[in-house]
Formats: sequence, structure tokens, C-alpha cells
Amino acid sequence: MDNTPDPLEDLFAHNRAWSARMERDRPGFFTSLVKQQTPKYMWIGCSDSRVPANQITGLEPGEVFVHRNVANIVVHSDLNALSAIQFAVERLKVRHIMVVGHYGCSGVQAALEGARIGIADNWIRHIQDVRDRHRVMLESMPETVRADALCELNVAEQVVNVSVSTVMVDAWSRGQDVTIHGWAFGVNDGLLQDLGMTIDGSKPLEAQYRAAVQRIRYKWSKPPESAPGLPETIDQAD
Repeated sequence: MDNTPDPLEDLFAHNRAWSARMERDRPGFFTSLVKQQTPKYMWIGCSDSRVPANQITGLEPGEVFVHRNVANIVVHSDLNALSAIQFAVERLKVRHIMVVGHYGCSGVQAALEGARIGIADNWIRHIQDVRDRHRVMLESMPETVRADALCELNVAEQVVNVSVSTVMVDAWSRGQDVTIHGWAFGVNDGLLQDLGMTIDGSKPLEAQYRAAVQRIRYKWSKPPESAPGLPETIDQAD
């Protein structure tokens, strides 16, 4: 007879302990949770287990609607992602959509290296397209920072993809107040970085994208100890 402890049973035990603790510390928590599905935020992030949306932002269950996949990619043919965005925008009436990458992302690193994984290569190809689009910029940077720069470039590209989706075009055309943000999360320090790409449909998307790309170039092309503060506005990009 195998007496090896069942690791899944540990999960159920932890769940029971968490449930009891929440009800003890916050009586009525689960009663109110049943009634609560009115989030103001949607989080589009990576499936990486180190990047939990609620914990990072300090939000309660029910306060953020989450869609996650490998390397936080939004593809125009991905009905899963588009359906989640449409549900969040049209049904839940979220006010903010955050596209969040994270430094040290294995998907981004695989794309940078051109690593072969298997069927996931077809998914990561989307990040390789970003890599190839900005190859000259990336190759001009120190090798040690290229993955971090590509992480940010990937976020910028995915913000564009969300912005030009039929869901957002329709929402903005009817005057709905929804803003898209591009962020990056540092696994090493637990901090979110605003990449300065905030899209609400009121300004030309191309100009905002180009400015974001230039900020990324400026940030990662200079040694940290010598780089001055980032300029507030940059009009030229590659």
C-alpha cells in the first residue's frame, strides 16, 4: 500500500483552512462575495504562477476580471481572449483594462532565443514577430537587458491589439469610458511599472505607440547609473 501523502489533499486542506479563517476574521465574507461581480478592472496577464493579479494589486475577489495566457498575448483570432474582453467591457462595464507583462517571462525569453518548445512555438511566434519588428533596437542594447526590453515591447504591442479590436472600437464609438493601460511587473521586487501607454480612444494610437517604443529604447539603451530621467514626451520612434 502506497502511504505517500496526496499533494492534492493538501490543497483541499489549505482551502478549508482559508475558508474558515476568512469567515472567522470577516463574518459574511462569502455571502457578500456571492452578490459581488461588478469589477472596475480587467487584467490581461501571463499564466506564470508568480503573477497573481489580486495579490499584486491588493484587490479582493470580485474586484478584478482576469484573463491569462502564456506571455499575455492578445491575438485577433483568439476568440477566448476577445470573448473575455467583450464580456468585461459590455457585460461587466469595466473602466480599466490592464495588459501586464512581467520581467523574467519564460515565453518572452523563448521568443528572444528562438527556442523550440513544441506546439507552443506557434503561440510564441507572436512575440518573435515583435522581436523581429524591433530587431535593430534590441541588438543595439546590452544583451543582459534585451529580455526586459522585449517584455515591455510585447506589452506595448498587445495594448495596440486590444485597442484596435472590434470590442474596443465599438465601445469607444458609443462613448463608453474604458481605458487600456500597459504595465510590467517585477518578480524581483513585487512592483508594477506603468509603461506610459494609456489608451482611451481620444488620441491617435500610432503616435502613442511610437512614443512608448521610444521610451523603452531610451530606458534600456543607457547604463542605469548614467541614464537621466525619462523625458515626458518623445515624438520619434523606429
